[in-house]
Amino acid sequence: MSTSDCLFCKIVSGEVPAKIVREGERTIAFRDINPQAPTHVLVIPREHYANAAELASADADLTAEVVREAHQVAVAEGIAESGYRLVFNTGPQAGQTVFHVHLHVLGGRGLNWPPG
Repeated sequence: MSTSDCLFCKIVSGEVPAKIVREGERTIAFRDINPQAPTHVLVIPREHYANAAELASADADLTAEVVREAHQVAVAEGIAESGYRLVFNTGPQAGQTVFHVHLHVLGGRGLNWPPG
């Protein structure tokens, strides 16, 4: 897939609208269009990486920044104290449907274990 075909690259460029909750120089966070919890926000790097493994191999600092931004989303959404879940789905069998790495921030209700 080219970045010109990537839904999340189009959100980063403003070509596709999204409900943005945070923006940083290297990251952007927006509400999931199919929320699985009262709070369900995706945090992505502005630069295209297909999945979490690719991002981690290419840029450890950006990987850490994505996680820090996810925590800031949890703080802003009021779920940091009660708890939240961070999820990277990597590959089709793990449920990844958009192949631009994204970190799910889920919270606002009890989350069962194991997931799925």
